[in-house]
Amino acid sequence: MTLLLVFSVTLLIAVLVSDIAERSILSAALLFLVAGFLTGRGVFGTAPELPHALLARVSEIALFSILFTDGMRTGGVSSIAESWHLPGRALLIGMPVTIGAIALVAHYALSASWIASFLVAAVLSPTDPVFVSAIFRFEAISQRVKSLLNVESGMNDGLALPVVMLLLVRSDHTGESLWIIVLQLVLGVVIGIVVPWLGIRLEHSRFFKAAGIFESLNAFALGLLVLAICYSTGANLFLGAYAAGITIASLGTSAVESFESFGELIAELLKLAAILIFGAVIARHFFEALSGWEYAFIALATFVLRPPAVVLSLTGTELAWHERLLAGWFGPKGFASVVYGLLILQAGLTQLAHLVAVSVAASIFVFSSTDILVSRWYEAHQRRMPQQQP
Repeated sequence: MTLLLVFSVTLLIAVLVSDIAERSILSAALLFLVAGFLTGRGVFGTAPELPHALLARVSEIALFSILFTDGMRTGGVSSIAESWHLPGRALLIGMPVTIGAIALVAHYALSASWIASFLVAAVLSPTDPVFVSAIFRFEAISQRVKSLLNVESGMNDGLALPVVMLLLVRSDHTGESLWIIVLQLVLGVVIGIVVPWLGIRLEHSRFFKAAGIFESLNAFALGLLVLAICYSTGANLFLGAYAAGITIASLGTSAVESFESFGELIAELLKLAAILIFGAVIARHFFEALSGWEYAFIALATFVLRPPAVVLSLTGTELAWHERLLAGWFGPKGFASVVYGLLILQAGLTQLAHLVAVSVAASIFVFSSTDILVSRWYEAHQRRMPQQQP
């Protein structure tokens, strides 16, 4: 009940200060992280006992909802194909370079094995734009940059997951075989495509038609069915969510439009709940002693290594230098890193999981507090250079 009370009060505060937050470094994500942290430290009474399984389940569902809505925001297969060259560079060049750089630092600075080094690098490689939502409200930021960040963040979760699972198998910390993991990944994509395709075909037939309030529930029902089937079959939730969102965007424009405001509201509530629980869970062990090298690793892996890798991957494209810097800087770690970090924790790699938790917390704090500042700098830069097209 303490957690529910804290969540309710924090939500009300977030609503009341939302106008201020849009004009300052204050963010709802940071507010809920701090509230969860204080709850876990017992500031509001007895600290609640929160099993890691609760955080895992809430984070999974939150990440599913975010990837589902992100998939629909892509505009479908045709839109992705038209603008694939920029996110493709970030994913196929920038992401591997980032993973390699983080792994090198982990191996030599932390004396971790190569498998452990690449494991933590893969966990910290996915990005999450929900913690930098301010950049999507600024018209001065070009649509190509917004699309780049959105498509990249939606797909890098799925690309990192096979690497994480395979490295866990190699480290002998999971009982699942390689073929089972591959089957789960493929099955998630298949379910994410087939279920929405069948649902939309039925709704578009002469026998069925969504009407009234149920129009907004059409995409929600399809997403919920994909989630339930993935849980029942063991298929990968996240690839299923993103594939489902893209499929709906490709086949059912009306479903996307009617779901947009409703879906964003659901995803936002789940995101804030997951952040609150995450803050409460990590609070007890957050101040456990870390060495200077471990703090240096967190800083480098979270804030330093991604920007040059992304800028390098986008060199030679139509993006201006300030657009490449913007895309490179915004690499916040989010729910994918939380969920994959929990897989590491369940495998018994507690120190690596602790590093991931601190990295995610630092990422939420810094990126959700600087998005408005960087966006305003970008807007001012655009005004000084009117000859450049946004």
